[in-house]
Amino acid sequence: MHRFHSYPVRLDGTDPKGTREAIRHDFLAAFSLFESLFDLLKDERVFYRHSEPTRHPMIFYFGHTATFYINKLVLAKVIDKRINPEFESLFAIGVDEMAWDDMDNARYHWPAVDAVRAYRDRVNALVLELIDTLPLQLPITQVSPWWVILMGIEHERIHIETSSVLHRQMPLELVKPSAAFRYCEEYGDAPENGMVTITGATVHLGKMKSDPYYGWDNEYGSAAETVADFRASRMLVSHGEYLAFVEAGGYENAAYWDEEGAAFLERSGVKHPPFWVLKEGGGYSLRLLDREIDLPMNWPVEVNCLEAQAFCRFKSAREKRHFRLPTEAEWVRMLEMSDVLDGERFDDAKANVNFNHFASSVPVDTFLQGDLYDVAGNVWQWTSTPIDGYEGFEPHPVYDDFSLPTFDGKHNLIKGGSWASTGNETLRHSRYAFRRHFYQHAGFRYVEADALTESMPGNIYETDSLVAQYCEFQYGPEYLGVKNFARSCAEYAIAFTASTPRKRALDLGCATGRAAFELARVFDDVTGVDFSARFIQVAAALKERGEIAYERVEEGDVTTRQIHTLEAFGLQEAARNVQFWQGDACNLKAHFVGYDLIMATNLIDRLYEPERFLGTVHERLNEKGILVLTSPYTWLEEYTQKPNWIGGYYDKEGKAVDGLTGLKAILSAHFELLESFDVPFVIRETARKYQHTLSQMSVWKKR
Repeated sequence: MHRFHSYPVRLDGTDPKGTREAIRHDFLAAFSLFESLFDLLKDERVFYRHSEPTRHPMIFYFGHTATFYINKLVLAKVIDKRINPEFESLFAIGVDEMAWDDMDNARYHWPAVDAVRAYRDRVNALVLELIDTLPLQLPITQVSPWWVILMGIEHERIHIETSSVLHRQMPLELVKPSAAFRYCEEYGDAPENGMVTITGATVHLGKMKSDPYYGWDNEYGSAAETVADFRASRMLVSHGEYLAFVEAGGYENAAYWDEEGAAFLERSGVKHPPFWVLKEGGGYSLRLLDREIDLPMNWPVEVNCLEAQAFCRFKSAREKRHFRLPTEAEWVRMLEMSDVLDGERFDDAKANVNFNHFASSVPVDTFLQGDLYDVAGNVWQWTSTPIDGYEGFEPHPVYDDFSLPTFDGKHNLIKGGSWASTGNETLRHSRYAFRRHFYQHAGFRYVEADALTESMPGNIYETDSLVAQYCEFQYGPEYLGVKNFARSCAEYAIAFTASTPRKRALDLGCATGRAAFELARVFDDVTGVDFSARFIQVAAALKERGEIAYERVEEGDVTTRQIHTLEAFGLQEAARNVQFWQGDACNLKAHFVGYDLIMATNLIDRLYEPERFLGTVHERLNEKGILVLTSPYTWLEEYTQKPNWIGGYYDKEGKAVDGLTGLKAILSAHFELLESFDVPFVIRETARKYQHTLSQMSVWKKR
């Protein structure tokens, strides 16, 4: 369709030069396509508008994809210097309506568009330099620095889709037409949908680490599911087919909506799909990227999962048969019986993907792929399957919160891609999931099959061994006669603030939140911050529900279920004073200031730039505020490159420098050391294996 067209890059082969050139092209294509979307905004004032109340203004997304490159390259130690630390904090974290998402616009001071554009140019230049100079060995694996570059490219491609959805929700008078995005001009009456029998089989899900294309962590691993025979709608549900539901009062009839759907209706007040525009005098228009057209009855409808499920209940009631959304495995079975694949990717000559045809949907009877139309492409298809990890799932260490926070039973998979899908999104194994009330370029097809009996995913703390271990460390019983470490640290911090104000406290590296809850016994306002959303989601869920459950390893594969409550610890009331946020201690957002106490436990030897954190922490403390640090000084290049160690090395004169000496050298300009001593802790691995460690606590008072 236009200059942005590109295909996923193969990561194997014997031609490093060709692979390097392909990645360079892919990076430029994604970077340019993303920016071209923002050329649709009428003027710079629109960048500061919210097209959707639960999202950031558009300026955030304009900066976000660029800062992602820098933040991940720093984390992976591919680069050691930031371009703009303020931007790389401000634009770091998006919104998925998690408890720790920060939607208080008053906290944000958005920069000028020109400044963000200039920043994007600098990121572009840096990434291109890396692509041109980094050593390249094939195949590219997940431990390669090239994987991080590919991660940035694919992340930008995700935001090409999500930003284009937000553009379609922006008032039409705030966007301008663009010749770069040509829409389909073929539309008419809706074709009559029908049902096609899909023969059952055992479906194998997931892919191996040796797969030749970039993948997100949730795609790897394996699962097998036996799919029984079922019948699937020959076409995606069209506007015309869905209109019958709207005109029959489907949005007002409670019988078609489950509890979550009813709450969505009450909250949103919607009466029709999101991109339908009610015309004066009756009837609807369809909102595209940059214009409105008369509602094309033969195009696929775009709705959220709750609306799709409601339609299925409506159709079931009307026809006295059982219709529902397909499962992930049933969609894969439909894909296996189609002819849309070109190797591992959807063939964009046979499917409306990759912007190869239009920047819009096309009629639902355009692309026949075997017995079904649009098994892939046109619009994404909602499934009934909440996303979870396959057997063997492992989060990628550079982006460990890409998938894990969505394994909560609240995010359903969408499959097949849309007209705006590029890169990884056009591959057979791609897996993306959204909350059921979210909108994407997503519609659905229905299947006629037995009611589902599959179980919902468990809590992530039950499936994530690292998180479960931290839950046990912070909320489990005491072992070997050693007091609970998080509680001990909080009690020491409370004692050292006896003669200072106790209004606000910051717990950095709070993990699953125990110390933050303990501090809230005496502090009016406690903020817990951790880099990992895996930990933050546990703390936030515990604050919300008052209970935590996880599987504790006893021996080998044997586990026991553990349940702990805030009430049992006497923390139920204190929890009201606690809030949790995801953040980078080395590059915190500017509004984390004005604290009487800052506590950072076992954190500094896990930071990529401990001196940067220590050199600026005084700016976040009030006058005479208290800083409490603990560390076993376990310096590892896995976390901190040797030039950034502040202890555990020999200086130029051959003298050993320990951690406390390093702390004194950095902190003495702004702090007085009050005391230092050891605090032991025990981490339980199994019923018969424990880690016993001494962490040095140092207590500092701001001068």
